[in-house]
Amino acid sequence: MWCSSRRARRAGAPISRSTSTRSRRELGTPSLVVCLDSGCGNYEQLWGTTSLRGVVGGVLTVEVLTEGVHSGAASGIVPSSFRILRQILDRIEDSRTGAILPRDFHVEIPPERLAEAREVAKVLGTEIYDRFPFPPGGQPVSTDPYELILNNTWRPALAITGAAGFRCRPTAATCCARRPRSRSRCACRRRAKPAARCGDSRRSSRPIRRTAPVSRSTPTATPGNGWNAPATDPKLLESIQRASATYFGKPAMFAGLGGSIPFMSMLGARFPQAQFMITGAMGPGSNAHGPNEFLHLPTGVRVTACVAQIVADHSARSQK
Repeated sequence: MWCSSRRARRAGAPISRSTSTRSRRELGTPSLVVCLDSGCGNYEQLWGTTSLRGVVGGVLTVEVLTEGVHSGAASGIVPSSFRILRQILDRIEDSRTGAILPRDFHVEIPPERLAEAREVAKVLGTEIYDRFPFPPGGQPVSTDPYELILNNTWRPALAITGAAGFRCRPTAATCCARRPRSRSRCACRRRAKPAARCGDSRRSSRPIRRTAPVSRSTPTATPGNGWNAPATDPKLLESIQRASATYFGKPAMFAGLGGSIPFMSMLGARFPQAQFMITGAMGPGSNAHGPNEFLHLPTGVRVTACVAQIVADHSARSQK
């Protein structure tokens, strides 16, 4: 992160919720915040991130026994912890379509973001889903790039990112014990409503709390707020476009990101008058957080040059 405040640069102190009064005074009031932790739709032009989804993540545990028992002796008497886990998840997600059911997770998409998504869909086309390693016969939930962009950047979605309690190998013929509990790690990407921030984890996890009487269900939730960029100053926009044309030879593009950078929400609330330039080199195939994560070095070089020019332009304007 870069802040165009001399006092901020001189202090060099990290920003956090517990920042002291002295640190706030030293930080000053930045007029521009630059973040390099975002992605790009392709490697052919500079990309700016205009919005981020928040996330409510946690672990859901369903317990039906205190220890494992023989499945032949217990089936039909003891409920399946996995079946109850499915029932609880069905209160959050429509298993047929993937649509998130609680209305608290949905927000109205601003018109400017809808227009932005249409432009991105025109530029990227099928690259929206071609970038993912589908197996033979696999396909995306839709072939409409515009709808996929909105699904990924503004509409809520649930992902099961881990599971526990499944001790036996699936191919083990002797694994006949009924498990006492099922545990899954869930991550629901969502937007924070203006009047109800994503940090309200109690309301967000309310559908999980209505559990079946035959089991004990324990949800834990860790929230992270989403973010929507303020309107870009025309002079900053001109600088961004000039940098992209200089180092990429193409105009810059702007899009929302399906992931979360919670720091941006914190900075946006702390510095409501600041301008934001969120960018990065995480593009097609880079597979962030995956085992084969990589950085497209030529794009990294160009993005670095673009940001240097944008910061220089902003500094010159500030001095005037």
